[in-house]
Amino acid sequence: MKVLSYILSSIFALVFFSLLLIFHPLQWLGLKLFGQEGHQNVVNIMNWFLIKSLLILGIRVQFENKQDLPENTTLIFVANHQSTFDIPPIIWYLRKHYPKFVSKKELGKGIPSISFNLKHGGAALIDRKDAKQALSELGKFAKRINENKWSAAIFPEGTRSRTGKPKPFSVNGLKMIAKYNPEAYLVPISINNSWKVFKYGKFPLGIGSPIKIKTHKPIKVSSLPFDELILKTETAVKSGIY
Repeated sequence: MKVLSYILSSIFALVFFSLLLIFHPLQWLGLKLFGQEGHQNVVNIMNWFLIKSLLILGIRVQFENKQDLPENTTLIFVANHQSTFDIPPIIWYLRKHYPKFVSKKELGKGIPSISFNLKHGGAALIDRKDAKQALSELGKFAKRINENKWSAAIFPEGTRSRTGKPKPFSVNGLKMIAKYNPEAYLVPISINNSWKVFKYGKFPLGIGSPIKIKTHKPIKVSSLPFDELILKTETAVKSGIY
């Protein structure tokens, strides 16, 4: 099985990085010619291709959303974090809600397509070593999604779980976003199996385990005191992790 992983991982890596190289100039064209909407459309299509590229590894993405998610308002998607491949399904399957990510600033440069999207697509790029910068950036981000009626996507665990076991939530980022978006809804999301893509490390990649993502019932920010709101959200996220 591991020999097959080496072969399929090599093909996947070639396809994956080719997609990033192809869509980098397409994002630039989309932004320059059609503005934010044009850029977002290119990003959505890119992430559809990234999801389908996982089929090379025998990995299907199953996204379950049985919730009636509110429209024309800000949603705050709160998910556990297992791997890089948590992100493309959230962008694609929730695209009508314009999810924007909170990311570490190191990803804002040097990576084709990904860095361009983070810098020009409305994301928050925070310095984990600089609390003042992080809070300032999160404040700007929170106001930006409110003004544009975008949504936020945040992984409160901070770092990826290498085993799938959820980590405790860090609430500062969520608190800042909620503060400037009292009319928003928190949407808990549970992610399973994406950690298995990296179960051997960075190479070869794991094959054959479907990534499963499930949304839970939205919770209005203003409906509960913040501590209760976070506890209810964290409980919902963890209830769907196995």
